[in-house]
Amino acid sequence: MRGAGFYLSYRTATRLTGSKEANVQRKTRKKLAAEAAETNAATQLPLKLDVETTVRVLPKASEQRAIEADDFPFETISAIAESESWRKEINRPLSHIHKWWAQRLGSVFRAIAIGALAPAGSDVMKLFYSRVRFPEAVVFDPFMGSGTTVIEALKLGARAIGRDINPVAYFLVRNAVAIHKREGVIEAFKRIEKNIASKIQAYYRTRLPDGTEVPVLYFFWVKQVGCPECKGQVDLFSSRIFARHAYPKRYPECRAVCPHCSSIDQVRFDAHEAECATCHETYDPSEGAAHGQHATCPHCSHRFSISKTVRELQRPPAHRLYAKLVLLPNGQKEYLAANEFDDSLFAAAVHELSQRNNAYPVAGIEPGHNTNQALNYNYKYWHQFFNERQLLCLALLCDEIRRIAEPELRELFTCLFSGSLEFNNIFASYKGEGTGAVRHMFSHHILKPERTPLEANLWGTPKSSGAFSTMFETRILRALDYAENPFELKLVAPQGTKTEKIYGYSDPIGFECASTASEFQQGKQVYLSCGNSGATDIPDQSVDVVLTDPPFFDNVHYSQLADFFHVWQRHILGTSHSRVSETTRATEEVQHGDREVFCERLSSVLRESGRVLKNEGLLIFSYHHSRTEGWWAVLKAIMDADFGIVAVHPVKAEMSVAMPKHQAAEPIDLDIIVVCRKRASLQLSLPSEPLSEVIGEAKKQIDRLANSGRKLSRNDVRIVLMANLLKALSRAPDATAALGLLDDDATKIESSIGSLHSKP
Repeated sequence: MRGAGFYLSYRTATRLTGSKEANVQRKTRKKLAAEAAETNAATQLPLKLDVETTVRVLPKASEQRAIEADDFPFETISAIAESESWRKEINRPLSHIHKWWAQRLGSVFRAIAIGALAPAGSDVMKLFYSRVRFPEAVVFDPFMGSGTTVIEALKLGARAIGRDINPVAYFLVRNAVAIHKREGVIEAFKRIEKNIASKIQAYYRTRLPDGTEVPVLYFFWVKQVGCPECKGQVDLFSSRIFARHAYPKRYPECRAVCPHCSSIDQVRFDAHEAECATCHETYDPSEGAAHGQHATCPHCSHRFSISKTVRELQRPPAHRLYAKLVLLPNGQKEYLAANEFDDSLFAAAVHELSQRNNAYPVAGIEPGHNTNQALNYNYKYWHQFFNERQLLCLALLCDEIRRIAEPELRELFTCLFSGSLEFNNIFASYKGEGTGAVRHMFSHHILKPERTPLEANLWGTPKSSGAFSTMFETRILRALDYAENPFELKLVAPQGTKTEKIYGYSDPIGFECASTASEFQQGKQVYLSCGNSGATDIPDQSVDVVLTDPPFFDNVHYSQLADFFHVWQRHILGTSHSRVSETTRATEEVQHGDREVFCERLSSVLRESGRVLKNEGLLIFSYHHSRTEGWWAVLKAIMDADFGIVAVHPVKAEMSVAMPKHQAAEPIDLDIIVVCRKRASLQLSLPSEPLSEVIGEAKKQIDRLANSGRKLSRNDVRIVLMANLLKALSRAPDATAALGLLDDDATKIESSIGSLHSKP
């Protein structure tokens, strides 16, 4: 049993009856049957239509696959993926029950999986919107991350194997695909709510001037350092305006904190002079003591380096509570200055925390590319990412989750707890009105200390963002809805931006996972494991498709960031199995700053993939990189693992709301789908002028994307050209010669990119 019932919202307790759901299914079956029959007639494939309008595609082993053809519909897929990318947590909630990095889009991987398993000549988009099934296929993802490949393969009726070296990734995918009975999940939440919601909420309240106590949605803090000259405390505001609307020209009213009396004033977003309504002093609300990496003391006007001053403290900087956003009895929200009641309430939390034993994990932060910035601010332990009130309330939640008797539910609520950490720490900040309010701590992909952190109400209210209770609804219940009734997005009109949700193409998701390859071989639908994918227990030539998204060698180091979650998961669930180590870092992980080391480790995983892959099987992965050395590394890894590239397709990649993308001068909006076969099955040759020979193919793909309305950056053009060049070079009999040509053509490559990008 995979679940009982279907809830739209826990808060409203709205439930669709079985009869209504049956009506929805009946209305779609005629349409699905017609589409399936049309697909069968158009492609003349060995398709079987069963009584449930399921299209079963059973390609012969020797056939080419649809994804190897030049007409693979990457521009149509990109348009669907574009819509998905704006609300990924709504459109693919199962793979977003917990934070993971560089998550690829589910609609893209559904299309890839269909193209990899359906014979050449298949209409991929018709199969995309069919109850297509591949019951005899086995799909393996050696870098499963958030589980996109695993989930999409299961939706297609295929059997799936997922493996990841990172315990946090393994943990979240296990929870995503496990069997969760809805009634049990809701009952567990109600028990937690009954036992500790009021205890946590007691620390997120304030007293109004008339004596009324009301809930606090958010507390606003500012970092402080002592001036090296006069020793006075300096608030590290870069601007006194701390709350504004996401669209300030349309909604110009903002809130600023007075530098003289700390009262809260209403000002315009572009104001440079304001009079405090309380003390009547004038000030510039757009100015603060902090300017970039330096600060100017308001007491003695001494200018000093912030980072140097912080390092000399030998501890993290102090914080001052200056404001709060409260929920009034009439349902309205109001910004108020912090008062004595707030300070005393926080002091009470500090005292209670001091009385508790083992309240939080004490685990050190190791140096690394993504952790050094925090270490430079003297954050040496993961628990220092929280203030004392947050630690106390997290401890209350931990205790309650440990009391859940059922292991599956205990893990699911640990997953919810772990996910809520992202929004409830002193590295989080305020996005403002008209948004989700809380900017999570990983918005910059590094652990960047926040000078004006936001403390959200951990339990939450109906108007909260990032709280435990609201995330139960928006992540857990939404994921259960999707697991019971998966849907796809369909464009309302050709080349349009609006989509509708189409149900009925996939069976419910919820499986008992195999714990070994042997158990999987006995017939289980999914096998997940945690460990080095360069060595697995999967039998030789037992996999039809390896489909994955490998890590970049020089970008976000997942394990350095995942430790933030891992230490809390160990704190709740114990230190057995995948949680034995205090860190998720591993000497075998592929991600590495050294190109040669990265290449060697990636090649090791690809070689293992070749061992488990059938001779006629496909290795497919998504990739992009802005520098030639990134392409050099992946080409060498492919060839060292005895694969050659047979097709490349550009497709929508980055999440449209990703902060690093918006900050880049030439953002990359595309991935390349790299399709490989074993070299033993290919005819090998090396063109004398490979770059000249592939420019035409690259231009065709660029033109297809442009004609579909997609605007490409110079780096987008770069990855299309580089992918086509790698396709040609990977067929070389000798890897040394191929890599040499790639190095030799560096100048010509830049010239060709400029030419292709400038052409209309």
